[in-house]
Amino acid sequence: MALRFFNTYSREIEEFEPRDPAARPIKMYTCGPTVYSRAHIGNFRAYIFEDLLQRHLELRGYKVNRVMNITDVEDKTIRGAREAGVPLRKFTEQFKEAFFEDARTLRIKRANEHPAATDKRYIDRMIEMISELISKGLAYQADDKSVYFRINKFPDYGKLAHFDLTQLQSTGRVKHDEYDKEHIGDFALWKAWDEADGDVKWDSQWGPGRPGWHIECSAMSTALLGDQIDIHCGGVDNIFPHHEAEIAQSEGVTGKKFVRYWLHCAHLLVDGQKMAKSLGNFYTVPDVLAKGYTGRELRYALLRVHYRVPLNFTWEGMEESRQALTRIDEWLARLGEVEKKENAQPPRLNAQRPTEAFEEALDDDLNISAALGFLFESIRETNRAMDQNEMDAASARAWLDWWQRINAVLDLEPETDVAIPDEVAQLAQQRENARREKNWKRSDELRKQILGLGWEVRDTKDGQKLTRGAGSA
Repeated sequence: MALRFFNTYSREIEEFEPRDPAARPIKMYTCGPTVYSRAHIGNFRAYIFEDLLQRHLELRGYKVNRVMNITDVEDKTIRGAREAGVPLRKFTEQFKEAFFEDARTLRIKRANEHPAATDKRYIDRMIEMISELISKGLAYQADDKSVYFRINKFPDYGKLAHFDLTQLQSTGRVKHDEYDKEHIGDFALWKAWDEADGDVKWDSQWGPGRPGWHIECSAMSTALLGDQIDIHCGGVDNIFPHHEAEIAQSEGVTGKKFVRYWLHCAHLLVDGQKMAKSLGNFYTVPDVLAKGYTGRELRYALLRVHYRVPLNFTWEGMEESRQALTRIDEWLARLGEVEKKENAQPPRLNAQRPTEAFEEALDDDLNISAALGFLFESIRETNRAMDQNEMDAASARAWLDWWQRINAVLDLEPETDVAIPDEVAQLAQQRENARREKNWKRSDELRKQILGLGWEVRDTKDGQKLTRGAGSA
């Protein structure tokens, strides 16, 4: 099956045809964090979708040149630095470091480039692009000394978000980085300095000021990936106004089609509601880890639902993720044991062998739900074969090799062995003795003691298995 993706621009599933099929490097731009606070798990739902996309493209033989920007100058970062009483760079640096730390925890691959908007190279590029837009009549400096983009001079404005500008009423120019549809109008490319900006300013031919949010991504993308790219990703909330503005700015300067495929990720909900601090359901990665879960478990929870379907985060879902990963771990352990037994009985002639069904599911617009369904169906079938002693070492090795291939996409390899505390190990041994003596009451009591120490014990065909649990959290 050919790779197919849902293109937001056309609102259709399209076969993936790279801009330059002969060269094979895929140029991919993904909107990164705005570093005014620690990124929340909703942000990371989008970053994990983008990670899955890159990994699957690489599995299918493509090289990917991915750029993920760091937005370190806009209204929120300036306000945060001012309230904290520290320079902008010092204020944003802590959140940049936190982002990369959380990304490592969730096993998200680093992009080839993580440009920061305040780097002089990109400020210069922004000024250059704005000058070009002015020369073409697509932008102008207003009485407030800021520079704005003329959306009525760009006929394709609105085509990504699929709305008709003639049906909308403008309430005038908007200098802020964010605005609602009812406020749509000429958006700011360069914001004239005012006292609220403090020392955050750069010199330009229009006077001191700073770039608008939208022009930052156009400048960084074209500077690092060229005038045209294959894939641009982000959350659905980026479609308008941000990505709409990116198209207008970039194509206004180059005269070329900016992006071939637009892919957008749906929102993350928490217990069926929008995540908000006021509702007490706002979670960062450290918040989830503090509940006793691992980054691997959170990765699975954020990965397992198709990217275009809203994901409802719940603590019950985190437990389901833990159980799913335990099934994978136990399956891999069993396969490893069979692989070592060269004298195992040969498999039946019709024994299931690895197929490309997992990869073909991902070929279909990254259908991770179907891909994981095939994985767990395979686990059931192979466990049944091992239960009946119908799998030989070569077959087990084939499945382990298959796992290594698909895990290059999933990155759900079990954590490295964690030392079991002596107290937990002793209780586990006592429980094993109690079960051998069929003292089930004592066995249950010991299980609860182990759980109280933050560990879970599961009884499997191959004996007790201890894993770190959520404890009493």
